[in-house]
Amino acid sequence: MGSLSESARDGSRDSAGHELVIVGGVSGSGKSTIGALLAQRLEVPFIDADSLHPEANVAKMAAGLPLDDIDRGPWLVRIGEVLAEHADTGLVLACSALRRTYRDTIRAVEPSTVFVTLSGSRELIAARMNARADHFMPASLLDSQLAAFEPLEPDETGADVSVDAEVDDIVDAATRVVRAAAAR
Repeated sequence: MGSLSESARDGSRDSAGHELVIVGGVSGSGKSTIGALLAQRLEVPFIDADSLHPEANVAKMAAGLPLDDIDRGPWLVRIGEVLAEHADTGLVLACSALRRTYRDTIRAVEPSTVFVTLSGSRELIAARMNARADHFMPASLLDSQLAAFEPLEPDETGADVSVDAEVDDIVDAATRVVRAAAAR
């Protein structure tokens, strides 16, 4: 796990019940499911970052086209703003946050964000994507997301959690990541 942000180290944020967490990973990794359950466990609100995408981004993905960094920029800043707006209540937000630069953009707005990245085999995630209905992200974009994914680096606050487990075990692991970050 990486180090804590400066605000968390100097004590300027009361971490008890005020966690700001992004549950990240490729589409189909379980961000929304695990994020919502983690939020319940931490007793903080939950938001799916997909709801923060501008309409143009949703339409592009629904057409089977991957977003580019120009598309993502304003969305990532908005995610950081939403996290910052919840500094007094805490928040778990499901967001792909696939690349280091994306996480850096979010941290530039809200530096105390803890990242829990969900990962699993291509086969497992593709099966999950193919089993869900009415989602704007088609399984055909999985390979582009896997190619873009950059694991957390040692200086980033958070950790990777495998999704090749029961849901309760994944939430337990995510909770341990968040609590360890808050305790440092």
